[in-house]
Amino acid sequence: MDRATVARLLEEMARLQEAHNVEVAADWRTRDFPYYRAIWVECAELLDHFGWKWWKHQETDEEQVRLELVDIWHFGLSLLLRDGGFDDGLVDRFHRAAGQRRDRARFREDVEALATEALARRRFSVDAFLACTNSLGLSLEDLYRAYVGKNVLNNFRQHQGYARGAYRKDWAGREDNAHLMELVRTLDPEAPDFAEALYGALERRYAESFPPSSSAS
Repeated sequence: MDRATVARLLEEMARLQEAHNVEVAADWRTRDFPYYRAIWVECAELLDHFGWKWWKHQETDEEQVRLELVDIWHFGLSLLLRDGGFDDGLVDRFHRAAGQRRDRARFREDVEALATEALARRRFSVDAFLACTNSLGLSLEDLYRAYVGKNVLNNFRQHQGYARGAYRKDWAGREDNAHLMELVRTLDPEAPDFAEALYGALERRYAESFPPSSSAS
């Protein structure tokens, strides 16, 4: 992937993250939101989906692992934007990492390195994050497509009253992330109206799951 494409994808994700953060809190850049804490908590959830318990059989939920990594990127990107770390150097680091592969057996240690930086230094380690994506074989294009999908879901949650506790995260016995991934597979992520089409599909399915007579007050 050429550097210009890397820059374009990163800049688009930064634009979407900025818009979402403003929707959550217009003054988010001056608020001391603990994004670092969200990162290490998400790392723990990610490892649960990947599997780490030696005393029992565990199957890796690959799709959920990738979703958790995308969630971490939302918080990491917010830290980079707030603290001035989104610059040409970031583009160069992603460009150098493009197409690299890393031993998947090191994935747990890579996640722990990412969590350690967040917990001990209250920062987002781009290098540790890229080690995780390379361990999974998650390309920047994969990250971008999944990010856009989750960004749409995050906006949908806010519009449905997530912050005030009115939103229901489980629909028809499944978490909204599962519905998101199912709907993404029915749409073209390269289409110019992908985000709008996905939002509409989420809206329709949510309404079908909670008709007006049973909606939350």
